[in-house]
Amino acid sequence: MHIQSGFRANRPAQEATGAPDLLSAMQPAAVTFYPEGAVIYAQGDTAGPLYFVEFGCVRICRLSADGRRQITAFHVAGEVFGFEAGAEHESYAESVDGTGIQALRSTCGNQPTGSLLLLAVRSLGRMQNHLMVLGRRNANERMAALLVDLNERQGGGAVVYLPMQRNDIADYLGITFETVSRILRCLKDQRIVRLKAVNEIEILDHEALLDMCA
Repeated sequence: MHIQSGFRANRPAQEATGAPDLLSAMQPAAVTFYPEGAVIYAQGDTAGPLYFVEFGCVRICRLSADGRRQITAFHVAGEVFGFEAGAEHESYAESVDGTGIQALRSTCGNQPTGSLLLLAVRSLGRMQNHLMVLGRRNANERMAALLVDLNERQGGGAVVYLPMQRNDIADYLGITFETVSRILRCLKDQRIVRLKAVNEIEILDHEALLDMCA
């Protein structure tokens, strides 16, 4: 399903930093809608275009040798993904909640080198931060780090929208589904957050969350 490429979902300005220059230097493409759980590209596919998230959320996953899923990144509206060091995708990408994706291809003679470098470095930095979260923090601190990260990427308002399911969060943070639920209840009991809905969390004490990430 294709959507008119002129459509733009509302997104925080800081999330799109670097993306406008990249979009203007790439061939225009229609926005393709991927329903929940649809594969955008598979692990082992030939790496080709980059992908821009118009709306929705994308999860980047890898399968371990024993078949277990590990989520290595989430990408939300205004972000670019699909960077690879080699000729093949080392992970696979899926739509989390019904996602609009625009494939980006370079126009002949107009290489967006600076924009690509900026976005690639930002993507690498997020991955390094995620590895630090997994390696140095306990489960409570991992959850706090995720909420702070999503809050910043969604514009820093009081409410964090969680497009992903609890099992996605568990696979991203390297904890169990039950632990995710327990931590959220604990943060609620401590009046650090309020659980407005399954996919909406209101931050009541932002400083407390930041202290947990320190």
